[in-house]
Amino acid sequence: MQNGALRGAVIAVAGAGGPAGRATLIRLAEAGATVVGADNDPARLAEAVDAARYANGGATVTGETVDLLDLDSTRAWAAGIEKEFGRVDGLVHLVGGWRGGAKFDDTDLADWDLLEKLLVRTVQHTSLAFYDALQRAGGGRYLLISAAGASKPTAGNAAYSAAKAAAEAWTLAMADGFRKAGGEDGPQAAAAILVVKALVHDAMRAERPNAKFAGFTDVKELAEAIEGVWGRPAAEVNGNRLWLTEKP
Repeated sequence: MQNGALRGAVIAVAGAGGPAGRATLIRLAEAGATVVGADNDPARLAEAVDAARYANGGATVTGETVDLLDLDSTRAWAAGIEKEFGRVDGLVHLVGGWRGGAKFDDTDLADWDLLEKLLVRTVQHTSLAFYDALQRAGGGRYLLISAAGASKPTAGNAAYSAAKAAAEAWTLAMADGFRKAGGEDGPQAAAAILVVKALVHDAMRAERPNAKFAGFTDVKELAEAIEGVWGRPAAEVNGNRLWLTEKP
């Protein structure tokens, strides 16, 4: 896909109810895409969908409560989008979560149990559910939002960093599937990783007006970067980490 191709495209957003999800729904709708969000919090999802519709009068933005920890439910979500709209041009994976501490030996393995579900299992399910549809679209994109800590773990973030690294590896394996499917012509679909140090949004700034949030990526900037991936050739982004912060 090239610039402008998001007009008429159909993009699914997993984890659409959070601040990054809301910004992404608004940005993709503004670019002319039909946007289908999913979240496990119906009220939060409804607010995000309403905000995107309000910001872009006439845009098609819908939301669906989906259990992304259930593969069958995730497959049903993907199949339903393709059946209703005829195609799926992208899946943006924004499901997040964090647990950590100050010291390595304080790590609570219950944190891993939670983060493995939120950060790894949901990626496995969305990637498997949407893989074929993204291939059929001819220029589909699977985008994982990850953290710099996956490449440089810190002592107190062992569980979080390990989960993020696992999610990245899974996404890169998906990218290799796209590469092999493209053969000599190169991949038609692409899986890529957008890497941030951390995210910041207006409510965080309001709560901590004196904080500098050095190196953080604003959710609006993340949404802009997400949109931009569809303007780059699949071979250029497939299997790559696209850094929105300084590499560690």
